[in-house]
Amino acid sequence: MTYKNNNTETLLQQISIMSNVLDNIGSYVYSKDLDGNYTYVNANVEALFQTPAKDIIGKDDSHFFDLDILDGLLESDKKVINENVTLSIEEENVIKSTGKINTYQTIKTPLHNAAGNVVGLSGISTDITIQKTLEADNQNQKHLLDVVLNNVDAYIYMKDANRRYRYVNSRVAELIGLPAEEIIGKLDFEVVPPKYAEHFWTNDKTVFEQNQKVVMSETLEDSDNKVHHYLSTKVPFQLKGDLQTMIAFSTDVTELYQLKEKFEQLANTDELTGIYNRRYFFENAKREFNRAKRHQQELVVISLDVDHFKAVNDHHGHPVGDQVLVKIAQIITKTIRSEDIFARIGGEEFSILLPNITKTESLQAAERLRELLDDNAIIINDIELPIKISLGVSVIKAADTCFQDLYSRSDRALYKAKSHGRNHVYLMD
Repeated sequence: MTYKNNNTETLLQQISIMSNVLDNIGSYVYSKDLDGNYTYVNANVEALFQTPAKDIIGKDDSHFFDLDILDGLLESDKKVINENVTLSIEEENVIKSTGKINTYQTIKTPLHNAAGNVVGLSGISTDITIQKTLEADNQNQKHLLDVVLNNVDAYIYMKDANRRYRYVNSRVAELIGLPAEEIIGKLDFEVVPPKYAEHFWTNDKTVFEQNQKVVMSETLEDSDNKVHHYLSTKVPFQLKGDLQTMIAFSTDVTELYQLKEKFEQLANTDELTGIYNRRYFFENAKREFNRAKRHQQELVVISLDVDHFKAVNDHHGHPVGDQVLVKIAQIITKTIRSEDIFARIGGEEFSILLPNITKTESLQAAERLRELLDDNAIIINDIELPIKISLGVSVIKAADTCFQDLYSRSDRALYKAKSHGRNHVYLMD
């Protein structure tokens, strides 16, 4: 009798310990019979239903959950019992007493009798409502961030110190020609032609070496030989316990760059003839003068003027006169050296700056220009015009202190050429 009492007492102690464990496991533990009635619930289930265990046992889920809204748990219960399988699933239900929708990670297992027949099920459910809410918030934030980054007018990517892409936005993916998921995790030269990969890595690694934000201009020639210009901001970014990374924001400024070049060209170009204008001529002539003086090199200015140009305008009209100036500019442009600077100074007056040329060579060059116009009439609208030019030549001297000294002599030489009967070359030496 004492032995039996000891066994009962031991069993009761074990049941008490197990019950205490199940009540403090941090999950909802329960069992049900074949009809779906509860046969056991732990303290967490009592708290969830706000009902003591004695009032839960023997009742089914319709008493505690709003099955009209969500009845998925009934389907999973049937599957466990009817198919004799264990399920690990996510479940959602609505508590009647609170109206709150909860999400659980649940494991349901069939219960068997001694004969191996299914007599019910046991379940353990962990509330992951907060976790799912956080995941949804994170997913929403990621989606929002993706929407923003994919619609920003910039190429955005993250790369680590091993040249591996960690992120690319849709514009980078489109530029590379692959889906973003096929780029992320790859080395740059695995998805970008090696020539371009090396070009950009040269700039990217500057950020890793300096470990500070770098703003730079980048130029890239695409497969169609079109040059693209980018303004890039690259920022170091350290992921905790990971390789050093870098985030780059590159904006295609090709149109702005081309517009800038066009404005610069317009600022330096004569609108009528397309050659350099007075401003460009004098800016560069001053620089060439200083260089020639510093290195004791030759420098020559040829000033030329169209003879009797007023008569052309008077007899044929200013549009014809303009075409004459255009033709003269085209003829002379073909004859001068690449290092020479040819410009329209104003009206029918032009100037040529010739570096590294002797006095004799410059006189020969001027004479060739004169003969070229003297021997070949200019034809405008089927009208043959015998256009002549006068040219004044000046050579740099040791006494010259500025370019204006040199230029003034060529201007006086041009006046002398005209006073000698025009269609003439005169050297002011």
